[in-house]
Amino acid sequence: MTTETETDPETDLFEEHRPVLMGVAYRMLGRVADAEDVVQEAWLRWSGADRAAVREPRAYLVRVTTRLAMDRLRQIKARGESYVGPWLPEPLATDVAGTAQDAEQRAVLADSVSLAVLVVLESLSPLERAVFVLREAFGYPYAEIGALLDRGEAAVRQLAGRARRHVEERRPRYEVDPVQRRDLTERFLAAAAGGDLAGLMALLAPDVRLVGDSGGKSRAPLRVLEGAGKVGRFLVGAAEKGVADVAFRLLELNGGPAVLVLSGGRPDSVFQVDVAGGHIHAVYIIRNPDKLRLLAAA
Repeated sequence: MTTETETDPETDLFEEHRPVLMGVAYRMLGRVADAEDVVQEAWLRWSGADRAAVREPRAYLVRVTTRLAMDRLRQIKARGESYVGPWLPEPLATDVAGTAQDAEQRAVLADSVSLAVLVVLESLSPLERAVFVLREAFGYPYAEIGALLDRGEAAVRQLAGRARRHVEERRPRYEVDPVQRRDLTERFLAAAAGGDLAGLMALLAPDVRLVGDSGGKSRAPLRVLEGAGKVGRFLVGAAEKGVADVAFRLLELNGGPAVLVLSGGRPDSVFQVDVAGGHIHAVYIIRNPDKLRLLAAA
């Protein structure tokens, strides 16, 4: 019998590995709620497993989580779910602070959970996505990935190469300079909130793209806007319409600075920009209230 101050070693072991399990599930799904469901199901599998037969708990848990995430992806694709307007991942808080490795960790993190990369990963098959995530984000050896997915090493190498080429061909190349990106984010916020078209045009690259995700539940462009003129005019128009009792909060999401817009103290939207060459090349706006629920809870 355990006392109130004692803990279950098996629960402690699972909690020790929870961050990596959430990391795998989120990168596989791009949805925090789905990732949480998958990790919870992994816990149920773990709690009912024959522990004596589990020689490597971390490998077992990553295997279960990856397979559950693959199943969830297949279910989503099989249902043929239609999404109103462009789709963006659910924003994920990714603050990393207090160590000498911060800069390196942030660069790696931004490259594996950035909105741009996760959008590209949506076009991979569940198996390709699993191999890519385990290899590129977590550095698993090919042989170990093969053991986790019941595939031969040669097959895994082939899958990894195909997935990597697919991602490299489709993902845009942006700088991950946190100082410059934060500076441009703050300047962008000031210009956009103030309806300053000239200020925005000075920040936006000529070929800038604006992607708005509302899921049909809020006002946002139903198509990707392209070009500094269209994007700038849209942002100025949005500022003129405005929202009631507005406030702004700068925070870190998906490995980079982002702006949380609050209306009456509740999350209204999230803005994030990607930069290169001192200009903004992509603007992401998330307004789907379902994707802001965790920010609301926080």
